Amino acid sequence: MPPAAGSGTLDRPPAAAEAALPARRRRRGPWRTLLAAAGGLLLLFAFPAWSLWELAPLGPAALALAVHRQRARAGAWLGLVFGLCFFVPLLSWSGVFVGAFPWLALATSQAVFLAALGAATAAVGRLPGWPLWTAALWVAAEALRGRLPLGGFPWGRLGFSQTEGPFLALAAYGGVPLVGFAVALTGTLLAAAVLRLTRRGARRGPRVRGALACLAGAVAVPLLGGLAWLPLPGAALTAGGPTRTVAVVQGDVPQPGLEFNERRRAVLDNHVTRTLELADAVAAGEQPQPDLVVWPENSSDIDPYRNADAAAQISRAARAVGAPILVGAVVDGPGRFVSNTGIVWDPATGPGETYVKRHPVPLAEYVPARGFFRVFSDQVDLVRRDFTAGTEVGLLDVGGARVGDVICFEVVYDGLVRDVVRAGAGMVVVQTNNATFGYTDESAQQLAAGRVRAVEFGRTVAVASTSGISALIAPDGSLVARSGLYQPAVFVAEVAQRDSTTLAERLGAVPEWTLGALGAGALLAVAVPGTARRGTARRRRGR
Repeated sequence: MPPAAGSGTLDRPPAAAEAALPARRRRRGPWRTLLAAAGGLLLLFAFPAWSLWELAPLGPAALALAVHRQRARAGAWLGLVFGLCFFVPLLSWSGVFVGAFPWLALATSQAVFLAALGAATAAVGRLPGWPLWTAALWVAAEALRGRLPLGGFPWGRLGFSQTEGPFLALAAYGGVPLVGFAVALTGTLLAAAVLRLTRRGARRGPRVRGALACLAGAVAVPLLGGLAWLPLPGAALTAGGPTRTVAVVQGDVPQPGLEFNERRRAVLDNHVTRTLELADAVAAGEQPQPDLVVWPENSSDIDPYRNADAAAQISRAARAVGAPILVGAVVDGPGRFVSNTGIVWDPATGPGETYVKRHPVPLAEYVPARGFFRVFSDQVDLVRRDFTAGTEVGLLDVGGARVGDVICFEVVYDGLVRDVVRAGAGMVVVQTNNATFGYTDESAQQLAAGRVRAVEFGRTVAVASTSGISALIAPDGSLVARSGLYQPAVFVAEVAQRDSTTLAERLGAVPEWTLGALGAGALLAVAVPGTARRGTARRRRGR
């Protein structure tokens, strides 16, 4: 019997129904793409300059909804859209002085990882308990992004959006990966609630109960984070150990941009001048006598080992203030390389202990395969000499303080910060130079990472920047002092040299590997049976 007129798609012959399905999917496609784009933008707003941390879970929620019941290929497209809408504006600072190509190339390279995440999310969405597996996949994707290629670029991880609020406390228990997992799980549970509530064909009662259960889970995650604050240290800089008086000096630069390096002496003179002014304030009783002074990365791009005048100026500042200075210097060698170095400069004996940056930034501090990358942009030749990678952990004795030194972008790499704390650092110092990024959000985004590290390891974090943002961060992640951009600043405070350990420090990378393996296992649970079914189908067709 032919189908009755107006009976609809359900009454069509199977072939017609199958032909109609792609058409329906195509009609829905733009909405899914728009939803993925909106998710990327919502996640962006959780980061500086907006810092609306509450919006972060809505990013994973939107991506989960967009890829629901889609094939992996469609999931990859939607993940790519999500990633581009997030990373292109987030990383806009990377092209402010070198042009659009390096910026867009970096953003696209990071978005590719979210394309893979979108495909994986679409796949595991068929499994029971998919919100859990999807949140674990976020951790796995960020773990890969933080390692590949060329050592990775873990900027813009979910956990770094949480500079305030209940999720931040979880950093002390499982580091940035656990914070990111909690954010993603909250989002995927919200998505599951929406899907339960809008499920077609199910009765109202079960739909509502299922949605409420998912919502309860989404509320429970941040509530657990709120409870996790209870045993953690507070905002006091002086609690938890013997104190040292720390001065942070932001000398400023003559002008924003790459050209500041051409006025190296002016940058050094600025930091000397600010330190001499601090010495005058100490002599007048307006500031306490510091035990150590922290200068930023690139505060002396003139090698003080080779240039006697630069060395004399640093010694002059150290003698005047009566304390050793941790100087950020560019040092010639070894061989054809240069070294991004933190030097402890004693007022009596001059240069002493050093730390050489262990993770120089590819294509910014060194250029691998220079000829290959020059094909795409001649900006690689702005890096005239490659920086070498240090091999020693940055634990330094500066004026009786056990300083864990990390330089610039190293603050976003879990292992580098963990190493200095495990080595015995009583406080963490981030020496950085943000002058090459102008009046952008780069410095604020980097500062956000420092705030998460303070909670993760229960340490005060002192950030010294040439041009801002410099800051003193309490062990609870709160800002005790903060400078503006492109203006001189000096902070002086007593800082406890803490020796307590957090669970995150003791566990190290275990939470990341465990959660990543959980996500990978869920993906295998989908992929292996699917591959077996396709193989069986091919064998049957071959008979």
